[in-house]
Amino acid sequence: MLDMELIRKDREAVATALAKRLDPAEVTSALDEIQRLDQERRALITEIDAERQRRKAEARAYAQAKRAGEEPQAAAPEAERKQLAELESQLDEVQARLRDAMSELPNLPSDDVVAGGKEANRVVKTFGEPPVIEKVRDHVELSRALGLVDYERGVKLGGSGFWIYTGVGARLEWALLNYFVDQHIKAGYEFLLPPHLLLDSAGFAAGQFPKFYDDVYHLDSASAPRGQFLLPTSETAILGAYQDEILETPKLPLKAFAYTPCYRRESAGSHSDERGTVRGHQFNKVEIFQFTLPEQADAALEEMLAHAEGLVEGLGLHYQRTLLSAGDASASMKKTLDIEVWMPSTGKYKEVSSVSWAGDYQARRAAIRYREPGGKQTRFVHTLNGSALATSRLFPAILEQYQQADGSVLVPKVLQDRLGTDRLTPR
Repeated sequence: MLDMELIRKDREAVATALAKRLDPAEVTSALDEIQRLDQERRALITEIDAERQRRKAEARAYAQAKRAGEEPQAAAPEAERKQLAELESQLDEVQARLRDAMSELPNLPSDDVVAGGKEANRVVKTFGEPPVIEKVRDHVELSRALGLVDYERGVKLGGSGFWIYTGVGARLEWALLNYFVDQHIKAGYEFLLPPHLLLDSAGFAAGQFPKFYDDVYHLDSASAPRGQFLLPTSETAILGAYQDEILETPKLPLKAFAYTPCYRRESAGSHSDERGTVRGHQFNKVEIFQFTLPEQADAALEEMLAHAEGLVEGLGLHYQRTLLSAGDASASMKKTLDIEVWMPSTGKYKEVSSVSWAGDYQARRAAIRYREPGGKQTRFVHTLNGSALATSRLFPAILEQYQQADGSVLVPKVLQDRLGTDRLTPR
């Protein structure tokens, strides 16, 4: 969440930044309520402190009188003494309301992130050229002809939005994942295999709850009285693993990555660019993550972008990098850049990676800090995450960009040893 001190000191700057994402009237209303609750909270703290001081003074006077053999002054009436508990209860309630109001605010976009939605996104880099294909077939047709994906049995098992990778298709999917794992280890990231069921506190820490609470699969309260859900991305797990910790400053940046399936309630639409494995309720993804000092964040963002793009370039795929507008990026992120691969069948680009910088927004929610060497005060780390990569979209991009006139599909060189072939041929 945001820094309350920043709202107190420079509300105008906060409001201007939030207006890139929210309606200005909504921003004004939210900040008015937050500042009102903050003032009420501070007033209650002052009153509670004064009452505690009064009680300490009473206790000291009573002790002094007893030592001097004098009659102690009468204690305050019982009704007056109950006031402290009432004040503390009021403070708890106000602090909870303030926390809820603060948790609803999105992150402040970076200065170079513009307002608007998808229409304001800006392409900042292009790699390669679209392949020239005389008669384009889409990935659904190709995967069926090559025996790579069984869509019908996937629906039979899980319902709409599910599929089964079969035969060489399953091997291609696994080859992609192993390729990513090997490259991340070489780049100095620690490999994690986290639980797929997470506590609700992890969803709050990542900034996905409360706003996107209904976008994930939850266990019922009887099965999970503490609140549990299936992770929508391993970003949530990596961040949540370090909740309430003070990280060792010399070890920053801390770099980790995880492989998990991702589970989301969103389902594929009827548009042709969302057919097949492009969008579904379960898909595989490898996620990279960094915890950094504030001054390390810029370099970390560039390093993560170059690393994720290097994977796509290693596969020989044509792609573009896009800087997202404030309205199209995740509410938790200050800045997001998407890596989008070319899909010949639709003539459009599809995102296979989002590399994002959250500043200290997630770290505040998760209470993840670091301590300056030799110092006592702690500060919040900065967090960055990136898909590296989502296979359910790379899989169709490979099929479409590498398709041949005879119906076969060439295998990218970096995967040939893993698959034992340089070409996939129709059954």
